[in-house]
Amino acid sequence: MAVIVVLTIAAGVTRYASGVNDIVAFAFATLALAGLAWVVSFATEQVGARFGAAITGFMQSTLGNLPEFFVVIFALNAGQKVVAETAIIGSILVNALLVLGLVIVAGAWKDRTGVMRFNPHLPNDTATLLLMSTFIIVLVGLANLAHDPASHHTRTISIIGAVAMLLVYGLWARQYLSSPAPPDEDAEVPRLSTRTAVILLAVGGLGSAFVSDWFVHALEPTIHKLHISQAFAGLVIVAIAGNAVEHAVGVVLAYKGHAELAIAVVKNSVGQIAAFLYPLLVLASLLTATSLTFALPGVYIGALFATAVIIWQVTYDGEATAFEGAALVAAFVILATVAAFEG
Repeated sequence: MAVIVVLTIAAGVTRYASGVNDIVAFAFATLALAGLAWVVSFATEQVGARFGAAITGFMQSTLGNLPEFFVVIFALNAGQKVVAETAIIGSILVNALLVLGLVIVAGAWKDRTGVMRFNPHLPNDTATLLLMSTFIIVLVGLANLAHDPASHHTRTISIIGAVAMLLVYGLWARQYLSSPAPPDEDAEVPRLSTRTAVILLAVGGLGSAFVSDWFVHALEPTIHKLHISQAFAGLVIVAIAGNAVEHAVGVVLAYKGHAELAIAVVKNSVGQIAAFLYPLLVLASLLTATSLTFALPGVYIGALFATAVIIWQVTYDGEATAFEGAALVAAFVILATVAAFEG
């Protein structure tokens, strides 16, 4: 734990000190982010042993998604709308395709039958939340494509849609948390008290928010030197950096055989970004230099809709194989390739 604290402090110092090499700053930020991801992973296991997958997954995804919130707000305030849009969309797609795919591969590989099994209730709810978010994005996209009267009121439509989505998400969260799943029977005996585990989870989540920003800041010079598109930077690089916590937590839990908790962590993150974080950022952007709306390029509208369909197809029956996990990862690789050629 002391090493992680030292790395985090070093990452902060190299971020704000003048004359520090960008590569050195990037290296320290990467190591600190990996360390904090381990802290959140460990704390999640400790909390999950007492409260079960539902509450733990919801709590962890809320803290794990803090980096996305700060990164998008910082980008909007700096006028980087493309990075902001692709970062939030990328967060959905990274979790739904790349992270979920890796989790399924790890879980199926660990299971002696080669099949990862879990309760299908949350995956189906996640698909519904993602489709609801995609619904308003598709409508706004069609209106803009046709240049009809509604296309002149995208901001107003986005604000009203954001409020509606937040209300629906609130109703779902209340229903989901009021009937939590029982604790994982295969979980190890907790080594930390509940209070200590929750504090550790909160500190790890908050720390990852700041370190993710330092990571992205150190990466910017590299992006320009390599002539990487803003779309690729937001959709792939920023999104993966901001979701490092979910990467570590989900894959580690799946490999250890905690399928229910691993799925809860990733699926909660997908649903929360699509139906809570995105609309919340639309409203919060009213206070920043650049407004965020649900108007997106057609390629991302199609990607979101296809993602909602494919993750439902893979997880609706409560089981998945390594082949299906690999298919999700492959879909993300294809999407990342398209983003590399976007402006």
